[in-house]
Amino acid sequence: MEIDAEKYDRIASTLFAPVYPLIADQIISQTGVTRGICLDVGCGGGYLGAELARTTELFVRFFDRSSEMLAIACRTIAQNGLRDRADTLRGDVTAIDLPDSSVNLVVSRGSVFSWEDLTKAFREIHRVLAPDGWAYIGGGFGSRKLKESIEREMSSRNQGSDQFRNKVRRNLGAETITRFETALQAAGIVSFSILHNDDIGLWLVMRKFVHPGIIPSNRASNTQGG
Repeated sequence: MEIDAEKYDRIASTLFAPVYPLIADQIISQTGVTRGICLDVGCGGGYLGAELARTTELFVRFFDRSSEMLAIACRTIAQNGLRDRADTLRGDVTAIDLPDSSVNLVVSRGSVFSWEDLTKAFREIHRVLAPDGWAYIGGGFGSRKLKESIEREMSSRNQGSDQFRNKVRRNLGAETITRFETALQAAGIVSFSILHNDDIGLWLVMRKFVHPGIIPSNRASNTQGG
């Protein structure tokens, strides 16, 4: 689906601006990855990847299928003084033009809900992960307070419509968890957990172990928020 890149970015860079530092902190806390290569899949304007680059020693590769979005990501790189710490790559998540085991951290916020072939996408992400590499993929707003604030503002901008709120509920709901689990099973990926609560949203956390035979569990861990 084609989107108006500049219109999308105006919202991402203003209304959503407080979200990215919180999510970056959550990613670092969950994975502990602060060095190596980070791939920001479906990066949009690059705000999550830029936040990770600012707060770690990661080299961030901004990955998107939209050349218009990558142009905005390039602008974000320049504005944050990250030309020596980042680059861009165009492509689809089901065919990432990177070598096996070449990425230490894969992140993606919001993009996964539009991926048509989750099985192929998850398998491809697992392929590019280095041993002991992590992936943190899903959607959220950093905190419940921010989520509610953004939902109210989007409703106001849409003349009282609940379209955005309903989309969030659908994306972050139980049906999506089932889709994730089904796709992961089909992809043969057993080392993962699913984090789900009202503060963080819904995130798939995947780790590629150095010794593939040593696996903590083949079941997702769902933490339901109330």
